[in-house]
Amino acid sequence: MIRSMTGFGRGESTEEGRRITVEMKSVNHRYLDLNIKLPKKLSFFEASIRNVLKEYTERGKIDVFITFEDDGRAHYNLKYNPDIARAYYDYIQQMASEFSLENDLTVSRLSRYQEVFSLEEQDADEKELWADMEKALRAAAAEFVASREREGEHLRRDLTGKLEEMLAHVTYIEERAPEIIEEYRKRLTDRVKELLSDAAIEESRILTEVTIYADKICIDEEIVRLKSHIGSTLNVLKEGGSVGRKLDFIAQEMNREANTILSKANDLMTSDRAIELKTCIEKVREQIQNIE
Repeated sequence: MIRSMTGFGRGESTEEGRRITVEMKSVNHRYLDLNIKLPKKLSFFEASIRNVLKEYTERGKIDVFITFEDDGRAHYNLKYNPDIARAYYDYIQQMASEFSLENDLTVSRLSRYQEVFSLEEQDADEKELWADMEKALRAAAAEFVASREREGEHLRRDLTGKLEEMLAHVTYIEERAPEIIEEYRKRLTDRVKELLSDAAIEESRILTEVTIYADKICIDEEIVRLKSHIGSTLNVLKEGGSVGRKLDFIAQEMNREANTILSKANDLMTSDRAIELKTCIEKVREQIQNIE
């Protein structure tokens, strides 16, 4: 199955109060261009993210947006600092003695002093965090690929129709070629008769002129190659995969053959069909730019 280079995917993972969301979208590009935007806290995963995405795509300009939310409930530790509590207690005792005051210190009051108790953020386990990230990433990538394949199927059907139209033009030009030569032979014979009147017509000379003309406008090789290119393109579309570059090359070759046919055309109907053929090829080339 062929894939379009435009697509969208979204994936999410929620574990132990953490939520990671991945969204990705793409447009046409000659190569693979990954633009990843993620929180600084997760920046050390960027290389791994790129490696995973390369498993799913080969071409396109892809923007990846990653968000990370953490409610913090499971990732903070409450720490008791006895040295600080002892220092507070000793100074309060000293003040009570120096100023002859009653020491009314209680445990609850002592606990409220700064740094006696503190919350320390606990670093999330890197393996667990990556497992969450990979889950969301692969879910987004799978949806992304599926959307590309759906669009790719539309492209395949459209291209198949255009290729069949091209084949019809090529077939017409092929069938028209011997008619052009015969018409030229008839015109030449009539002209010679008109000029020579009752004189004998030299058939061998007529045949020589027609042969030279036929060789000059001969497009047999171009027709054979065009048919081969059209057949190859249809086969590649059936095989699928990342075939955009290959199809682009074949389309360039088809355009070259069509130009040659048009340059050799010495007949209005053939010229018109050759122009229609070139128009179809240009449309095919435009569509191929959308294929991965």
